[in-house]
Amino acid sequence: MSGIEKQTVSIATTERAQQIIARCRELALCTEVKGETTRTFLAPSMHRVHALVGGWMQAAGMQVRVDAAGNLRGLLPAADPYAPRLLIGSHLDTVVNAGAFDGPLGVVLGVALVEEMVEQAHTNSPAGKGMPFAIEVIGFSEEEGVRFAKPFLGSLALVGELDSATLACTDRSGVSVADAIRHFGLNPDELPAAVIDNSAFGYLEFHIEQGPVLESKGIALGVVDAIAGQTRMEFTFTGQANHAGTTPMGPLRHDALAAAAEWIVEVERYAAATPGLVATVGKVEVPSAAGNVIPGACVATIDIRHAQDSVRHDAAHHFLAAADSTSAKRGVALSTTGLDQAAVPMDPALTALLAGAAARATGQAPRLMTSGAGHDAMVVARRVPAAILFLRTPGGLSHDPDETVLPADVEAALATGVEFLRSLRDDRAMLTRIAARTSQRKREDIHA
Repeated sequence: MSGIEKQTVSIATTERAQQIIARCRELALCTEVKGETTRTFLAPSMHRVHALVGGWMQAAGMQVRVDAAGNLRGLLPAADPYAPRLLIGSHLDTVVNAGAFDGPLGVVLGVALVEEMVEQAHTNSPAGKGMPFAIEVIGFSEEEGVRFAKPFLGSLALVGELDSATLACTDRSGVSVADAIRHFGLNPDELPAAVIDNSAFGYLEFHIEQGPVLESKGIALGVVDAIAGQTRMEFTFTGQANHAGTTPMGPLRHDALAAAAEWIVEVERYAAATPGLVATVGKVEVPSAAGNVIPGACVATIDIRHAQDSVRHDAAHHFLAAADSTSAKRGVALSTTGLDQAAVPMDPALTALLAGAAARATGQAPRLMTSGAGHDAMVVARRVPAAILFLRTPGGLSHDPDETVLPADVEAALATGVEFLRSLRDDRAMLTRIAARTSQRKREDIHA
């Protein structure tokens, strides 16, 4: 490639990155709360989002539809109508008072990647040679769990797990998930048609890191090897409320807050000494608190995460034992409740392919890292192999109006996507395995 050609490609890529950022900021104006970006599951503002993103999809030559869960889906077919299908997706909903990039960036990057491949095909670029697989870009209707206190409604529908119990969940206004679907102009009876078929062989998600690691290392991109498992527990320490001035220090006191505080210090010590473990006591409440009363009860929550479930479970057991010990020492009773979510490894083959693509596209090896936050990929991975590419988050800031991305990092992510598709297209051994697996799944469906 000549110097002029390289310069032309660089200018085009820069313009594409700026367009991606501008599109994300345009979507951020679609909101249900004036002056901020708040967009929950199938809120009226999502109609405008679908019109914008669907228009970009159509202009790129994609077939566009909205499924019964409100997922926006754009398909770029392959020449062979029975070809396997690569999924690229992220979510279009937001938290309350959100930034412009958490979620929508992954969808907009997916559309831009299709635009890039179609453009290269039209200009007879070697990288744009026809793909032996279709590409479907999915904008999930819900991932954050804001409206119904249950996340991943969009991706759960995709894998056929949006069950009747979930459809019956209600928001603060008493509107059920099924009703929300109807109010948006969709039919929950058609949810079976939203489920991916066995032509889907892989899933790729672009997402901001939502943390400070990549920036601290001076690296633009990260490749996720696993999504951390999570344990959430609530610890209730019950002691004895008493007068602060007349009860002497020592064994006559049964201070629930002091027991919780001693336990919190042990949580921090143990987590800091365990590689890869994060443990956070995020909420502490003292019911009926008063300045001159020994706390008779204290409720504390803990969030424990690690890529290896065994390490996380060991930590949970240690924290429970530590709470038992400090409670017994202080004459305080202890009760706990909790939930457990297993770690989700990303597909090793797709992850290796993505890491290699990033290294070749950018000249810098991406960081292999565990995602401490949940993503749609952890749900989609139940049905198809999945991979995630992280983009550096300036300041580590996410779920905030000041959340942003660097244009150069968006360029790097787009170039990585192009190289990933090219590598996937040219990896005959992987394509053979994909074809065999797809055929086997289709045969299983026929005999089921």
